Amino acid sequence: MAAHLILIDALNLIRRIYAVQERPFTQVKQKNNDELSPSTQKQVLFNTQNTCVNALVKIINEHAPTHALAVFDSQEPCWRYQLFEGYKKGRKQMPEHLANKLTDIQDAFMEYGVDSLTSTEDEADDLIATLAVKMALHGQKVTIISTDKGFLPLLSPNIHLYDYFNRRYLDEAHVQSKFNVKYTQLIDFWTLTGDNTNKIEGVSGIGQVNAAKLLNQYGSLKSVLEATDLKESLSDKLTENLDKMELARKLLTLKKDIPLGFNLKDIRLTSLTPSPDVENNVVAINTGNNDYK
Repeated sequence: MAAHLILIDALNLIRRIYAVQERPFTQVKQKNNDELSPSTQKQVLFNTQNTCVNALVKIINEHAPTHALAVFDSQEPCWRYQLFEGYKKGRKQMPEHLANKLTDIQDAFMEYGVDSLTSTEDEADDLIATLAVKMALHGQKVTIISTDKGFLPLLSPNIHLYDYFNRRYLDEAHVQSKFNVKYTQLIDFWTLTGDNTNKIEGVSGIGQVNAAKLLNQYGSLKSVLEATDLKESLSDKLTENLDKMELARKLLTLKKDIPLGFNLKDIRLTSLTPSPDVENNVVAINTGNNDYK
């Protein structure tokens, strides 16, 4: 029996649940032009934590993992902000009272045997990518719980992406339907179009339709840039935006080699009793410094 690791994109889950719990009170607040009262905030946070725990239980019951981990972003700006100060510019900040509640939610997760990992300088996405790829290289199954499209380039026979809220896998067919390219072409695709969600700029004038057309015709961005039969105006546009595309690629590409400093057996679900085969398949994630907690 092989191991099956569930990696929960924790803030993706928590913030969506919080938004649903807050919405009825927010609508009243807008009518009265008032702030949420402390007692209302407390109620929303209580409901959020309970709903998050219920979601965790449902995820474990549905996917039956042998191992699980909830991965959190650092509250400090990650390395991408150093590369590009406009990264995620304008995105709504997490309410302070929710940020202060995260430790309680982590403790509640731990009661169900699911530990939490918080980065000091990388994004949760980078940590998840590192874990997922290392597991997949050892032939183990990984399911990432998130609605973040940034994980789609990681898809493989051993890495799956699951949208908990819509109860569906975001798979190769989903990528083809939504973007009209292969999942292996997504980084090239977003390098051309940019990623408005994270305020990453692409090549001006190249939208999703044209980007998909180019990649379907030439196969990769490298081949597009080497093509000799492009219209002169397009060729000039690409040449003029080489630096912008290089930056976009760096921002879009998830790290897969972060030293984590713990072993797979450390995140085995304590509520389960795995077979000896699972323990024999333990993967040494990394022997680097334990810079994460």
